[in-house]
Amino acid sequence: MPNAIDLPLSTPELDEVVAGGARFRRSILPSGVRLLTEDVPGATSASIGYWVPLGSRDEAPHQYGSTHFLEHLLFKGTRTRTAYDLAIAFERVGGEHNAATSREHTLYHAKVRDADLPMAIDTLSDMITSSLIDRDEFETERGVILEELAMADDDPTDVLWERFFENAYGEHALARPIGGTPESIRATSRDAVWDYYRARYTPRDLVVTIAGRVDHDVVRERLEASLRAGGWDLDTPASPLERRSTAFAGIRPASPLAVVDRPLEQVNLIIGMPGLVMTDDRRSAFSVLHRAFGGGMSSRLFQEVREKRGLAYSVHSFGQSHSDLGTTGVYAGCAPQKTLEVVKVVRDEIAKLVESGIDETELADAKSAAVGSTALALEDSDTRMGRLGRAEISQGEFVDHEVGLARVEAVTLDDVHGVARDFFRAPWVSAAIGRVPDDAREALVA
Repeated sequence: MPNAIDLPLSTPELDEVVAGGARFRRSILPSGVRLLTEDVPGATSASIGYWVPLGSRDEAPHQYGSTHFLEHLLFKGTRTRTAYDLAIAFERVGGEHNAATSREHTLYHAKVRDADLPMAIDTLSDMITSSLIDRDEFETERGVILEELAMADDDPTDVLWERFFENAYGEHALARPIGGTPESIRATSRDAVWDYYRARYTPRDLVVTIAGRVDHDVVRERLEASLRAGGWDLDTPASPLERRSTAFAGIRPASPLAVVDRPLEQVNLIIGMPGLVMTDDRRSAFSVLHRAFGGGMSSRLFQEVREKRGLAYSVHSFGQSHSDLGTTGVYAGCAPQKTLEVVKVVRDEIAKLVESGIDETELADAKSAAVGSTALALEDSDTRMGRLGRAEISQGEFVDHEVGLARVEAVTLDDVHGVARDFFRAPWVSAAIGRVPDDAREALVA
């Protein structure tokens, strides 16, 4: 079996040819900045990401929501560029740029023609190093974020997932909503966010990943020049930020069931359990299990709940991994009067999975689906860029397509049955939103 590329923080330079003739390189600059590139033969564009391993889990009580707030503010202007300048820089060349905040990192990203990559580096570096966090813009964006939170609160599935994580993770920092709450956003001060920015956006925190048509040496030179132009000290030696612990923290749910009562036409529900951490060696088997059990229209859950019984429009299984915690389970949306039957059918299917695993045909189909979907996804430089970032920040290894394929092909029926027994057993932790009947509530906690 081909091997993944280990990414020790003590090794400043790595250079490997990977699947499809792509060239993977990583450099750790003396300042601690990390640059990872994947030069893909035949590509004419490039996707670039600036990653800061800072998420909602890292916030102190007086900072809740500040990570997401800060993500918004970095688009509002720097010492040399207005908010309009930042927007038009990408739009005038037909490119894309955006950002995302998660529980464990913040990502600023763009996709451009390879010829426009220098512009993307200069612009994103300026945002990272030199944002003003203007006081007037701060107040304007406070209103925007409150509107965003209100919009999310109007979406039942958004509310459901937030309540599920709050309930499943209990007092762990991962339980907190990524965007904060209206109360915490109203209480946040400009100075607190400014201090947060200056303390955590430093060279040793930054990971830059680029995939597509990219010359590593050229972009390294440009990156260093643009960061220096923003005032960053790249001459003082520093070690890159250590990765988070991957020791399983253990899930201590707040309660067996969290219900949000709303007069909706559907009940949306999640039946959840502890899952894998991001570096678990069983993740290939876990992926195969989910594809067979609830990963598509041919999966067991879809066939049993929707196709055979017509109980729900949407039903699927899921797995979400973090550095030291993970969850897995089943989501479904159905009419209130069908909720009890949906819960019973889902629980029966989970019990069958734990008892017997999957069969040879399901295993072969799930492997084929995993291989095919991964190959198609890797046609997109955004996917490759994201893979580089996750590899460096969280996993500590780069898994190219050939290595991933070999790992999937090596999965056996016993492997899948083993993860089913380990992770799909009761007791479960659940969440639901809508007009949830009493008998369904009882079934969800039984």
